[in-house]
Amino acid sequence: MFTFETADQKEVRRFRIAQFNGRTATVKSGDSTITGLVRSVQEKESSIPPRWMITIIPSPPKTKPIALRPTPRVRPFAEDYY
Repeated sequence: MFTFETADQKEVRRFRIAQFNGRTATVKSGDSTITGLVRSVQEKESSIPPRWMITIIPSPPKTKPIALRPTPRVRPFAEDYY
């Protein structure tokens, strides 16, 4: 799990929407980029300005599909057009 803190209300709204809809969200933290499902968005009540703790469960990186051989273009009823 990846947890970070933010004070950006637009970013918090984006994460809440992603959590509600079950979509993945992407966060850039320094040099790394983390993509995954949002588990929680919690407000820290004692802070001024308001801050939120966001927890993301990283999803495994996607692998590229193996390129298959192209299939021959056979036109089974081509003789019907002649």
